Amino acid sequence: MSRSFEGRCLVDGEAEAEILYCTDKIPGWGGISYATGEIIEVGHPQFGQSIAGKILVIPGAKGASGWSGQFHIARVNGVGPAAVVTRTLNTKLALGIAVAEAPALIDLPEEAYALMQTGRRARICGSTLTFLDED
Repeated sequence: MSRSFEGRCLVDGEAEAEILYCTDKIPGWGGISYATGEIIEVGHPQFGQSIAGKILVIPGAKGASGWSGQFHIARVNGVGPAAVVTRTLNTKLALGIAVAEAPALIDLPEEAYALMQTGRRARICGSTLTFLDED
């Protein structure tokens, strides 16, 4: 059984991958390793987990304007996210998402966020997020 939810498309495209559900914002500079894709911010709840090839679900961005550089280099190194889902958007995150060249969504219904968990498989196609496994 799959369940689908409509959001607002920030970057159009398609991706199918496991979710990495982050419970805290990630800083643009010093938040991820652009060499490995791992979250390297000490004290971050998802410290050590990799964004590489995942649908990165984040509540938003924090910190400096390093998002675009870090996400661009991560993409070039093959360790960027497959897609991004965010609850809030600022200019730093918007630019980071654009240079990541990955599908991105915002404004999903709360029910969709309640069903998200790390390791769960999902597909993003345009403005639609579909969970591919049973809940």
